[in-house]
Amino acid sequence: MTSPDPGRPGSRAARRRPRALTVAALLSVAAVLVAAGWVGRHDRPVGDRTVGEVTRVGVPPGGSIPDYLRAAAAELTALPSGGSPSGTYALVSFADYLAPDRLADALTGVAVAEVVVRAPLPGRQTEIVRLSAQRLPQDVVAGMAGVAGRKDREAADQRARAAAADDAELRRAYETGALVAAGEAAAYRAGCACAYAAVVRAAPDALRALAARPGVRAVDPAPELRRLDRAVVTPPLPEQRDVARPPADAGPTPLVGETSEAAPTATGSSPNVDRVGPAAAPSGVATSPDASVGSQTVVEK
Repeated sequence: MTSPDPGRPGSRAARRRPRALTVAALLSVAAVLVAAGWVGRHDRPVGDRTVGEVTRVGVPPGGSIPDYLRAAAAELTALPSGGSPSGTYALVSFADYLAPDRLADALTGVAVAEVVVRAPLPGRQTEIVRLSAQRLPQDVVAGMAGVAGRKDREAADQRARAAAADDAELRRAYETGALVAAGEAAAYRAGCACAYAAVVRAAPDALRALAARPGVRAVDPAPELRRLDRAVVTPPLPEQRDVARPPADAGPTPLVGETSEAAPTATGSSPNVDRVGPAAAPSGVATSPDASVGSQTVVEK
């Protein structure tokens, strides 16, 4: 098919750009990039050509959500029937947050690799987590239970740090972090309506049928995606309609990276034997620079 204009907002090139491995490679072409007005173009890494290359799927931070939805729909329409027998990866965004028991019906007819979840606590930026999930809803329920346990430990760690802090502002930040983590733990343990996107694989016609279902906001095909451990997905949040941005956060900002426990990486396999690995940033409550909202972590089942 004819590729979208890479300069057009919402185009595939604008929405997904590989990241080079080395700073030296970036510096060597920086003057050319500035002169040409290009940002985020692909630079060949040195050595292993797969290491450090990242495929981004979704709406970029600050990007127009309406433009993204239109571009995804156009690309899905233009996707040729047939293709690979194993199908094409796609990022599915939902119009609302779904509980685990609603996912099987929402995603019938496609192979599910991952589910993207976030505890939508009012007025809080909460962690975005990618759960490896082929069996629905069992894998998502198990994944949420694992996240709840990690959040309990994170809350306890933040409370201990608050108790030991001499500075009042620092103590409030730790206390806020503990409250947010405890709220996330409670939500996940209760099987919250927290799933708002999924990474699936299917034939183009099945993806188009999925996009027509009620409650599906977008199906963004990613035929260039081969390895999920080299993917960063940034689906739009259901509550956002104009621009992809972190949700408004009330109260003291929790401290980034101040936790005794890092999030684990996924060990389960996705359909067609791709392995799900550490595709995103470390655990944290505040916004990651690589995501439209929150931090991204791939969590084991």
